[in-house]
Amino acid sequence: MIPATYLFVPGNRPERFAKALASAADRVIVDLEDAVAPADKASARNALGAWLPQLSATEHSRVMVRINDALSPWHADDLAWLSVHAVDEVMLSKCESAVQIATVHARIAPSARVLPLIETVRGVMGLNEIALAPHVSRLAFGSIDYLLDLDLPGPGFALDAAATAIAMASRAAELPAPVAGVTPELDAERVTADLLHARGLGFGAKLCIHPTQVGVVREAMRPDAQTLAWASRVHSAWQAANSQGAIQVDGRMVDKPVALRAQRILALAGLPI
Repeated sequence: MIPATYLFVPGNRPERFAKALASAADRVIVDLEDAVAPADKASARNALGAWLPQLSATEHSRVMVRINDALSPWHADDLAWLSVHAVDEVMLSKCESAVQIATVHARIAPSARVLPLIETVRGVMGLNEIALAPHVSRLAFGSIDYLLDLDLPGPGFALDAAATAIAMASRAAELPAPVAGVTPELDAERVTADLLHARGLGFGAKLCIHPTQVGVVREAMRPDAQTLAWASRVHSAWQAANSQGAIQVDGRMVDKPVALRAQRILALAGLPI
């Protein structure tokens, strides 16, 4: 299944690595960027490098690393680290071009992927080439940094416009729906509201900063019982009709787009199609 929850853990807190992996998060992102002070960058890389060989293949596949952006003084050291440590996926902070993605991918295995984090206006302006770049797994939105880059006082139309552009670029490039930014508050209602707002803009996953947020996001992503029942009825009727033209379910017309929506709902709930 396509990952829905991405949990950050600071790279300089190795005692938290196993706890993050023990959570229900689909992906654990060991952060070498914002969560790590400049003086601790090297020790964070060393801690991650020592931990990765201890993992099983399944555990290893769930672990990602967020490296510092291409313009930072720590990027070169992060690339050197990638050259000698196997990772399946790398999150690139403040990604602004396909060239930056290619530079990162040149340091990892051919089968490994890069997840560009869009956090700047330049990143939004370069979305088309970024989304279409080889080896991109999907896009993510660093909404808090984007607010800072554009000097926005808070969420609103400008932030939603950038988010929508990311979702549209993802769809045009046939990538999975993008990953929404973090919610600084741990309050479940706030996390749920942010997730539902992002879903309305075309996002299909969310970055988390605490294990408790993971369960909240999973619950908010799960279709409710009424929606699941509707999707099941539509899918069953569509299959019985052998997908021939439009049919009626619950007194309403169902054509191919409606049937596909029902299938997506069932898939999101992990039910067979």
